[in-house]
Amino acid sequence: MYQYVAKQELNTTQDLAWEFLSDPKNLKRITPSYMGFDIISGAERKMYPGQIIQYKLTPILRIPFRWVTEITHVKEGDYFVDEQRFGPYVFWHHKHFIKKTTSGIIMEDIVDYKLPLGPLGWLAHKLFVKNKVKQIFVYREKALNEIFNPTI
Repeated sequence: MYQYVAKQELNTTQDLAWEFLSDPKNLKRITPSYMGFDIISGAERKMYPGQIIQYKLTPILRIPFRWVTEITHVKEGDYFVDEQRFGPYVFWHHKHFIKKTTSGIIMEDIVDYKLPLGPLGWLAHKLFVKNKVKQIFVYREKALNEIFNPTI
């Protein structure tokens, strides 16, 4: 089991951050284009518990993956949780927190995940998955800075 944690300060209000982050259609805007990310279904409404969202991705060697996540928890304005139901991981649990500060908000992502194939999954994680997960969140940080912190 692995964990990735990302924190980012954004110069915005909690309401505006929530408005953007709780809209599934905005996920494409903060995902690297090389991931070939497209939402197939489930993005018609803002996040709600029980929401099923289906994606198509081509993250490695243009091999297409279908990924299905469920939004399992939502506390309006504060956090939501997505969990993989079908996809490339054995386990994927992603918590998104938005906390108000005196100068804006802090957004924190905590992802707990597990790869399939035992020792081969461990090797894949060491060779490229760990870095791929990090690259996605580095890109996301840059994209969110362009949206909410344009002077950075």
